[in-house]
Amino acid sequence: SDFCSLLHLVKLDLSKNRLQQLPVDFGRLINLQHLDLLNNRLVTLPVSFAQLKNLKWLDLKDNPLDPVLAKVAGDCLDEKQCKQAAVKVLQHMKAIQSEQDRQRQRKLQAEREMEKKREAEQRAKEAQERELRKREKAEEKERRRREYDAQKAAKQEMEKKPKKETVQTRKPASSSRPPQPARHKHSSWSRSVLRVLLFLLFCVLCTLAACKLTELHRQPLCISVNTLYEDVLAALQNHKTLQNMLQHNSQQ
Repeated sequence: SDFCSLLHLVKLDLSKNRLQQLPVDFGRLINLQHLDLLNNRLVTLPVSFAQLKNLKWLDLKDNPLDPVLAKVAGDCLDEKQCKQAAVKVLQHMKAIQSEQDRQRQRKLQAEREMEKKREAEQRAKEAQERELRKREKAEEKERRRREYDAQKAAKQEMEKKPKKETVQTRKPASSSRPPQPARHKHSSWSRSVLRVLLFLLFCVLCTLAACKLTELHRQPLCISVNTLYEDVLAALQNHKTLQNMLQHNSQQ
């Protein structure tokens, strides 16, 4: 596990070791210039291989390489071909690394966009819920206002009704009995009128008696009273019914 920490390696011969893969962090050997991987069982190379910027010589013969990688590496039959293999394989691995980086960036971008979309949906949902709660509160407030207005109108309507009707509505049993205060008031008024009439009649009789029986019959007022009395008496005597009554009384 510590092999890739040998950062000062310059030349490395791993040929004929039946290696199936290289360590993932093989690219840490940044000072490596000469690498011999002849006759192993490698199919691919780690992406970090693109970091071996000082690599000058590479031999990948006799490995079951991926067809694309085998075509890029070519043969290493002489010094020139091995140097070209190092350059071409580094370029190929850099292209793979760049593509993976782009894919990683696209994935991260897609995840960020998805996260933003979820956040936007969440905000929209919260805004919709707030709007719904606000609308429900407004409807509840309007309902309470209408109830209050209805109660207020009913109260005003009750206040406009006559007091007597309100008492009858609240106490139905009392409507069957005549109101005692009204009868008492009517009786008092009748007695008062009767007293006034009796008083006036008494005054008339006293005046008539004074004008008939005393020395006041020569006064202008008594003359008028006597004349009025005689006219009334004559009018009554002229009535047929009264005349019969007077006759009957006179016979008795």
